[in-house]
Amino acid sequence: MKKLIFAVIAAAATMGAAQAAGPGPYVGVGVASADHSYKLPGTVGGDTDGYKASGKIFGGYEFDQRFGVEVGYTDFKKSSHSYTLNGVNGRAESEGDSFYVAGKATHPITEQVSLFGKLGAARNKSDLSSTNGVFNRSESKTELYGALGVQYNLNQKVALTAEYERYGKSKDFGAKADVLTVAAKYAF
Repeated sequence: MKKLIFAVIAAAATMGAAQAAGPGPYVGVGVASADHSYKLPGTVGGDTDGYKASGKIFGGYEFDQRFGVEVGYTDFKKSSHSYTLNGVNGRAESEGDSFYVAGKATHPITEQVSLFGKLGAARNKSDLSSTNGVFNRSESKTELYGALGVQYNLNQKVALTAEYERYGKSKDFGAKADVLTVAAKYAF
């Protein structure tokens, strides 16, 4: 994923500065990091994967310098969890993803730096499978999505972003709702 981000940045930077940035579409790729720690009810011990990096793609449209709309997809990678239930060792795997749509407000600080916030809805899906079938389950929910971040413009077309995202309520298993994301963005 890091190679993909660097390739996007390098390709966009070599295109040079074109027109002044303004309203229009954009796309981006990022790396999202979420905590995958959880405890299964009735189990003891256990080992979880903790924080894992996942891929994110997004795109949007800026109506003007301050307001826009964005859609995105984050694939929360599989994580594994070992546990002991009634003296028997077991393993569980969780995986999930999220699709969101949000309004976006941007506040320029300088020509290169701006702050942004997003508010919208996310469709979150989480699956859990274990060696003990009693823990197997799948959840899909539409929940509130929000984000706060900072953007640094490398040139008029390419930017780097860092943001804190919240994908709904805390989860009982799989990726937690709090996500830190770094991304590269290209404006057309």
